[in-house]
Amino acid sequence: MGRMTASSGRRVLLAAPRGYCAGVDRAVIAVEKALEQYGAPIYVRHEIVHNKYVVRTLEKKGAIFVEQTAEVPEGSIVMFSAHGVAPAVHDQAAAGKLATIDATCPLVTKVHKEAVRFAKEDYDILLIGHEGHEEVIGTSGEAPEHITLVDGPSDVAQVEVRDPSKVVWLSQTTLSVDETMETVDALKEKFPQLISPPSDDICYATQNRQIAVKKLAEDAQLVIVVGSKNSSNSIRMVEVALDAGAPKAHLVDFASEIDEAWLEGVDTVGLTSGASVPDVLVEEVLEWLGERGYGDVETVKTAEESITFSLPKELRRDLRAEAAALVAERTGEK
Repeated sequence: MGRMTASSGRRVLLAAPRGYCAGVDRAVIAVEKALEQYGAPIYVRHEIVHNKYVVRTLEKKGAIFVEQTAEVPEGSIVMFSAHGVAPAVHDQAAAGKLATIDATCPLVTKVHKEAVRFAKEDYDILLIGHEGHEEVIGTSGEAPEHITLVDGPSDVAQVEVRDPSKVVWLSQTTLSVDETMETVDALKEKFPQLISPPSDDICYATQNRQIAVKKLAEDAQLVIVVGSKNSSNSIRMVEVALDAGAPKAHLVDFASEIDEAWLEGVDTVGLTSGASVPDVLVEEVLEWLGERGYGDVETVKTAEESITFSLPKELRRDLRAEAAALVAERTGEK
């Protein structure tokens, strides 16, 4: 992949895997398929995934992003984002006579199901995650009376439970693996009988991308992570790069946001992208770097990814007809 003479010594280490994970790919395709199948508009509650470029592209095709279900007109189709929603949101959609498509990532759904199961068994659930993140709000809504949010190791001292022998931890899927385990260790020290979830809650793609960025940090003086400022997994990758020894690491949405001053004294740039980032944005950064002498690109592969998820089952039904029937039902009631 050489794009310059080797004598200059400048190069880019390109992480693999990077970019879209299976859950994001599924969610984005679901919006596109819904627009193709049912026509615009398709309403989407919150950003389908946390990426500016993806959201703008889907808006141009006819998707309308809203913050609250109440903003969606009666008789419309609304899609729930990959981050998942609380049961109360499904109830609001039903009350508003809306046809729904649930594009929640299956790995997030797994955490929701774990929360429901442990709540039924009357456990106190310690949910490791960031306050205000859509995924945390959705999971907490499954069993609010049983769930306590733990936002990192510094929160552990304040955590109280009813019965230290019936405590389990769950986590947001997009966290730093290292920080999460640090939090878990602190919780286990306080609650020695703490139970772990039956399988990892942090998704495979988040873990793989963090492993890859650690590898980049071994040799790169600068690591660039392509991703949006509200993308939890992208932000974590910057933190992981710095913790792994990279002298500099920055998050950018687009190549135009890169500051040329970052390149001062840099021979090797590490480049990767968050799990909600299309590869076209990475290609633009490679082009930008190539124009500044970093044309020698070497792929650093740390894992193979072959996981795919089937599209939401609702895309196999006539949702426009269902929405019209819901409105007709309400009209009949009146």
